[in-house]
Amino acid sequence: MNEILEIIKDEQLSFEQRVYSLARYAENSLDVLNLDEGIKEWMDKDIICDLAEGNAPYKPRYVVPDYEKFMEQGSDFLELSKPNDIWEAINNLLILYKHVPSVSMVPVYIGNIDTLLEPFIEDEEESKKAIKLFLTHIDKTLTDSFCHADIGPKETKAGNLILEVSKELQNPIPNITLKYDKEKTSKEFAIKSIKTALGSAKPSFANDEIFRKDFNGEYAIASCYNGLYIGGGSYTLVRGKLSKLALEAKSKEDFFNNLLPEFTKRMTRLMDKKVEFLVEESVFFKSNFLVKEGLVSRDRFTGMFGIVGLAECVNTLLALENQDGKFGSNKKANELGYEVIKKVSELVNEHINKYCEISNEHYLLHSQVGIDSDNGDSPGCRIPIGEEPELYEHIIQSAPFHKFFPSGIGDIFKFDEMAMKNPAAILDIINGGFKTGLRYFSMYEDGGDVIRVTGYLVKKSEMNKLDAGNAVLRDTTVLGKGGRDNSGILNRKLRKEDEYESQSK
Repeated sequence: MNEILEIIKDEQLSFEQRVYSLARYAENSLDVLNLDEGIKEWMDKDIICDLAEGNAPYKPRYVVPDYEKFMEQGSDFLELSKPNDIWEAINNLLILYKHVPSVSMVPVYIGNIDTLLEPFIEDEEESKKAIKLFLTHIDKTLTDSFCHADIGPKETKAGNLILEVSKELQNPIPNITLKYDKEKTSKEFAIKSIKTALGSAKPSFANDEIFRKDFNGEYAIASCYNGLYIGGGSYTLVRGKLSKLALEAKSKEDFFNNLLPEFTKRMTRLMDKKVEFLVEESVFFKSNFLVKEGLVSRDRFTGMFGIVGLAECVNTLLALENQDGKFGSNKKANELGYEVIKKVSELVNEHINKYCEISNEHYLLHSQVGIDSDNGDSPGCRIPIGEEPELYEHIIQSAPFHKFFPSGIGDIFKFDEMAMKNPAAILDIINGGFKTGLRYFSMYEDGGDVIRVTGYLVKKSEMNKLDAGNAVLRDTTVLGKGGRDNSGILNRKLRKEDEYESQSK
């Protein structure tokens, strides 16, 4: 009970954060999954991690409602009719958001907000005021920057207003992605998005062509950069540390022939147990109004098999073979990394879960962004911070991995203040990167207050408040501080004007 008292007495927690922490403690007092000793062993060794999902899943980790359907039909449960103007539209959405669950208790996806609001844009001045209040309300009430909105791919009046307001407000919530397609997205809208991203760390750019192909049409980017099916979501995200797994290996052959297959079996067993309890024992899919009103459907949910620490894994395996080279800067190391991910992908796709119909009864591979307590484990397939090569080489090195991760992978690029004067050069880089197979591209300007930590945003000024012992509004500030202190996220290589200008030509 001392842990409960510590939560109650913690001065750095807001009231909502305290309630959430107490609820999570209560859930974790249960043991309903009956995990076998193999899973427990590797969870204790920090090879497998369930990312704070809790011991008794009573809601899917990520819920991706069909907001377009909601705007057309309203909601009987919420006693809301179809909206008639911009004010009713944002009011209806804000009400629904309070009832969309996730692992963090706030919605991880709030819709393709430009297309949702576009039918109601009449007076642009009034609409801008409405959108500004809309985004302000989200930032102050859905206080977790895993809350994610999408815009695009086509330019709209609402999309332009969202970009303008986002740049003005400088808020870390919601995270935003532009679904970008060179053939559908106007160059002017793309450049405006880049300018906004440099000033506010959002939007990121998603390769719309690749995502549409992987998801058979419409898709959502949720949470960090997670590709998911609209009207569904993900039951669970469990991650494995390839970095820690490699430390168990006696040789490269032992790693590939014995450890990787066992790793996949234990991970998928844990995921299966979570999915089975959620579907068969808990009542979300039986009683929640989102299901009853057709805003989500169980058969549109999948599960996410996450990995981190590829760079450290590769470096460990090379050392076992008495070979030199580091992941990110050495051809042999990069090829070994590709071999690891290809093998993981094959093993994951051999596993069947009957409740993942939408993804052909397979879990989706996910390059996980890391957590605040990670120390020495690089996110997903990324090159360790401080070891990034030249921008062109970085993109060429990263792109081949992206095809394996339909549910999300991405790299982050920090630019100097001169980038704002030449956003067209960055657009050329994005176009080139997407042409090579890059799935997702994030950027921010070094001098701004809002920065991208891994897949989410925080304010440097809020981290400073936390350093001083003060409570902060947004949950993810705590995670950002951990990323700063443990993973050196402020030390990413700064991409300077001469570098990105020369590489865009």
